[in-house]
Amino acid sequence: MDLGDCYRLLGLRSGASFAEIKTSYRRLAQQYHPDINPDDKKAKDKFIALTEAYRLLLTVVPPEETVEKPSNQSFTPRREEPTVTRQETAPKTTVVTETVVSRREKPKATRQETAPKTTVATQKPNTPPANIAEIEQRLKWKTYEQLQRFLKEKRFPQAIALAEALVDRLPKDAEVRQWLAIAYQIWGRTLINENQVLKARIYLKKALKTDPNNKALWNEVQRDFQKIEQIF
Repeated sequence: MDLGDCYRLLGLRSGASFAEIKTSYRRLAQQYHPDINPDDKKAKDKFIALTEAYRLLLTVVPPEETVEKPSNQSFTPRREEPTVTRQETAPKTTVVTETVVSRREKPKATRQETAPKTTVATQKPNTPPANIAEIEQRLKWKTYEQLQRFLKEKRFPQAIALAEALVDRLPKDAEVRQWLAIAYQIWGRTLINENQVLKARIYLKKALKTDPNNKALWNEVQRDFQKIEQIF
């Protein structure tokens, strides 16, 4: 199943968020669930396809909550600064009446310190660039592990859909493009062994187009084309 088909099956636009994917799946799964449609084979097939599309998208789209976790750390020093400066500027005196007054004023100061929280929130957009780069790298290598599992289990269409989605997200990453080219080449070679020669040619050409400067891949693909010629 192609990644675009997954979005369309769930009634979503390409690049929909994790929350949108989850909400749409729950709504449609409830509509086509076999328990609700016991004698409807079409509804059962639709439910199975929705579940497969949902699981595939979950391997590509990370939950949004992981994006906001690092930003909370940058605000802890801001909350501590006002309390330190208040203690430093407080007048040092031994008069009992003045110390009583200072104790009464402290709660007012803490209330004023809590008020500017709304202004701190407006500064959040200044922090994401570094955090997004870290998240992209974590997503990249998490996807690579999933890609390796798909290839090992010979789930080649799922492996290709996963790699294509990662290339769409990281189009300038040469390493990611190499992974997709290798996935195309492995699938093409498998199709040759299954005598699906025309389809094999398509994926072998895709491999060369995706990573044209990879000499090792080029040599492997040329051997695959020679094998096709021997079959004919």
